[in-house]
Amino acid sequence: MTVLIIRRLLIGVLVLLIISAIIFLATQTLPGDAAQAILGRQATPERLAALRTQLHLDQPALMQYLSWLHGVVTLDFGNSLANGRAVVDVIGPLFRNSVVLMLAAAIIGTPIALLLGAWSALQRDRVADHAVAFFTLVFAAVPEFVVGMILVIVFATGVLNWLPAVYVGTGPAWSQPSQLVLPAITLALSVGPYIVRSMRATMLEVLESQYVQQARLKGVRERTVLLRHGLPNALGPVVQVVALQLAYMMGGAVVVEFLFRYPGIGNALVDAVANRDLPVIQFLTLIIAAITVGVNLLADVIGLLANPKVRTAGK
Repeated sequence: MTVLIIRRLLIGVLVLLIISAIIFLATQTLPGDAAQAILGRQATPERLAALRTQLHLDQPALMQYLSWLHGVVTLDFGNSLANGRAVVDVIGPLFRNSVVLMLAAAIIGTPIALLLGAWSALQRDRVADHAVAFFTLVFAAVPEFVVGMILVIVFATGVLNWLPAVYVGTGPAWSQPSQLVLPAITLALSVGPYIVRSMRATMLEVLESQYVQQARLKGVRERTVLLRHGLPNALGPVVQVVALQLAYMMGGAVVVEFLFRYPGIGNALVDAVANRDLPVIQFLTLIIAAITVGVNLLADVIGLLANPKVRTAGK
């Protein structure tokens, strides 16, 4: 078990190293000149050359990458080209806001999706089951920005006008919960359908298994069968799906935050690309990749722990 976990961790480190190279190469191919974008069109060639030297843009690409990688390892991510502040200081508050948004979406969406999937399995081939299948398929097919626009039309305009259409707060995101509702629901609806469908399929497989049938033949109450034998055995495989969807949420947050003008890392990434702020782009994309890899590693570990064959292999 320990060997498998260590192997997964080493693979995760290797994946992050490959991703860091891809991120650096991608930022190097962005159109335009970073020094020109910072100083403007009126900058003299001498000032442009001096700034390129300061930013190490005059060095070979490999040296630039190694220098940036050394900064990543030593937790020195450089300064923003837009305002000169340390990247960590610029992104820190925005990262906390994004974490709050994704936690809110996960807390809202995951339990409801799991319960809805289990209930749909119990209602197999009935009207309720078909209705759940239809709506989950619709929400799975519709992009996040379309879902967000529909929610804005329904809950933030002339229809109901209950919630703000965009984020207009100035303090931390958690200090104004009403401004979190629409972005969090949008994110939850973007990942929830996959969890519902996976939970339904796994629950059906568990309910048709021999040990569940044996428990029913022994006269065990249906509620006990579901709670003791059904849900625990169905949750193991679904946990990996949940983790993957939560990792996908990092990418969806970019679109959702931009749509609602939410002050998070997704919105900051869009602005950084527009301003060609390379240190911020590299830091944000690396953070998103690291969280995605970390969540996948956590899902692998949970899957291993949930597998009795792996858990008892050394006994």
